[in-house]
Amino acid sequence: MTLAEVAAALREEARATDERRLLVLAGDRDACYEAADRALDAADVDRSSTTLVGTGSLGCERVGPKRADRLLGTTRDCVAFDAHADFRPNAVGRVVGAVDGGGLFVLLTPPLDEWPDRRTDFDRTLAVPPADVDDVTGRFRRRFAATLRAHRGVAIVDADTGRVERDGLTHPAPRLSTADEPPAPPADPTFPPAAYEACLTADQMAVVNELEALRPTGGDGGNDGTPGPGADPTAVVVEADRGRGKSSAAGIAAGALAAEGADVLVTAPEYRSAREVFVRAAALLEALGREVETDHEPPRDVRVRATDGGTGDRDDGGRVRFEPPTEAADLLDDSAGADATGAGTTDRFDAPDVVIVDEAAALSVRLLERFLAAPRVAFATTVHGYEGAGRGFSVRFRDRLDESDHTVVEARLDEPIRYAAGDPVEAWAFRALLLDARPPVDEVVRDADPESVTYRRLPPDDLLADETLLREAFGLLVLAHYRTEPDDLARLLDAPNLSVRALVRESAATGRDHVAAVALLAREGDLPAGVREHMYEGGRVRGNMLPDVLTSQLRDERAGIPVGMRVVRIATHHAVRSRGLGSRLLGEIRAEFADDLDWLGVGYGATPDLLRFWRANGYRTVQLSTTRNDTSGEYSALMLDPLSPAGRDLRDRHAEWFASRIGSMLADPLRDADPDVVRALLRSVDAPVALDLSDWDWRTVAASAYGPGLYDAAPRPFRRVALKHFVDPDGEGEEHEAGSPLSAREERLLVRKVLQGHPWPRVADELGFHSAGQCMRALGDAYEPLVDRYGTETAMAEKRRYED
Repeated sequence: MTLAEVAAALREEARATDERRLLVLAGDRDACYEAADRALDAADVDRSSTTLVGTGSLGCERVGPKRADRLLGTTRDCVAFDAHADFRPNAVGRVVGAVDGGGLFVLLTPPLDEWPDRRTDFDRTLAVPPADVDDVTGRFRRRFAATLRAHRGVAIVDADTGRVERDGLTHPAPRLSTADEPPAPPADPTFPPAAYEACLTADQMAVVNELEALRPTGGDGGNDGTPGPGADPTAVVVEADRGRGKSSAAGIAAGALAAEGADVLVTAPEYRSAREVFVRAAALLEALGREVETDHEPPRDVRVRATDGGTGDRDDGGRVRFEPPTEAADLLDDSAGADATGAGTTDRFDAPDVVIVDEAAALSVRLLERFLAAPRVAFATTVHGYEGAGRGFSVRFRDRLDESDHTVVEARLDEPIRYAAGDPVEAWAFRALLLDARPPVDEVVRDADPESVTYRRLPPDDLLADETLLREAFGLLVLAHYRTEPDDLARLLDAPNLSVRALVRESAATGRDHVAAVALLAREGDLPAGVREHMYEGGRVRGNMLPDVLTSQLRDERAGIPVGMRVVRIATHHAVRSRGLGSRLLGEIRAEFADDLDWLGVGYGATPDLLRFWRANGYRTVQLSTTRNDTSGEYSALMLDPLSPAGRDLRDRHAEWFASRIGSMLADPLRDADPDVVRALLRSVDAPVALDLSDWDWRTVAASAYGPGLYDAAPRPFRRVALKHFVDPDGEGEEHEAGSPLSAREERLLVRKVLQGHPWPRVADELGFHSAGQCMRALGDAYEPLVDRYGTETAMAEKRRYED
């Protein structure tokens, strides 16, 4: 067959099956473009429905690889992807889903045998100093090329010679047409018929029907506003593979809710992830004849004017609005406290009736928990896709959801919208990008414990040689983080600074090792003087997170000299958690590198449990970010575990500086940090806190604890004593938290009032005191054991005045 015959046959077969086909044109870049031009003509592809991702020209729409996200939510007859100058796995994952059933995905590559040895712009991002691009390997592309040669539905043509290596035809059996069998709407729906007419599949109809549970008056509520089942706290969980119409279903439901007058708050890691929600919501409202106002195109705020006797004021109608995740969660918190603070004077602080969280798997568990403050909330997530890990959502968050007071409604979309089930291009993309990677099944690791596992290095070549091992290790890493993407697979296989360590358990059933715990490590530091100077003057350096922060933000130009290993991610299989496997893995890593490195480190979104875990394994805090991560909603903690005198000096000087400034940080940029995070954070700091208090200071503190003294008269000495209690507990070490003379509530009082300086009424309300006066008395009581432990003779004399 010729190229033209292959392209025509692929297109014909794709149309006949409502599937997609992949055409690989391998060779010189110019030859690939000429071949692509001929192939599109032979396949009768409409250039106006074609997009080129690359820098050349095919007489069609063109976007750059870094702008591939523009294809999200769009449908194209053909997408051509030029992998010569730049090859970004994320871009492939984003654009392949835009190809409609009956369409072609055309991949322009260098000769497949030579491709692994080529270097692109993406490879340069993997060259972390002090390494350069020559140190980057081509393992990911070697594996990628192998999947092209192995999967059905993939044609490969040598663009230089015209030789057809594979025709990609699957010769499927004839299928019975279902075109004349439209899906039937559910019985007795409460959403308007137009909502179900907008659905494309029976799956979508079923999900929209389940989303009726979000109606503020309930799915069976009366027209007079009497509550139905939805009046109880309700959470709807929608899971789907990519391309099943999840966001469209959420948008149809949002539009139906807004038509009834509901205020629907939509959030997602990025607006582009939720764009389709707004497009479908606005379309439904227009189909229902509602007068709609939008902020811009595509909209982020869709308002419905009141009708049928309403005032006509824009705020009287329903609304669908977008906020980024942390702002959306803060809005719910602000709404809850608006009456008490008087802040609820603008619609920004009005509590939404319904919250829809799209791509929920890409958010942290702690941030997702905050959305449970909403009485009616939907969590929609992609199970297999670059957007996030649905399995991670299930494992990490569903237990918390089930323990909440929300009635949980589950829904799932399995039927593809854009192409037929069993599409070979989807199967290829899942394997090539490991979109469906998952940990081993529970049964093969269920008996794993610290004594029965084996510590093992997993070099990239070993992972490439064992597809099961690669899928298990990468699948666990997916669960370890709220956002793992195809780019991360390329980094794992090709980046010179990354390495993988694991604990494996041999299964009697399979006779092979299975991954019970895994850690992704990044080598950092050992930077030349020029690079350190560049960082100090504000320049960014790839892949050296800890030296970068310590140098550029904390003004320590020497921080890039010692060499260390940062734990990028660590994960334990969900079936064997809380057995000490994570600590065993960290201990093995420490033993392996003890004689070769200066430090081990980690940076992560700080939660109380994580801070306690890392502290128990020898890591100590040297920095807490002053802004929250946009996606996780957490402040990021940086911790170090020194391995050498140079590493100890690095840790000690930054720990001492951190201890000297954390008091002022908590009173300003960290004023809203969770008190339990602050408690655990301060206990993980290894530095002395000097109680530089005068006699007058001690009399003030002691009088407040044992007599009529007032905290408000001189807050500073109270802060110093509070920091001493948390950071430098007079030699009690690791047992201090369990043996603290203060209750958890008293410690939260120290954080909220003394360290963060919140008003008495707000602290009293948050901590459950009956009044501000009771809260004041409780603070005095909390300082009694602290005066006894740390007080000078002057303090003791002041105490005795009130005891006599």
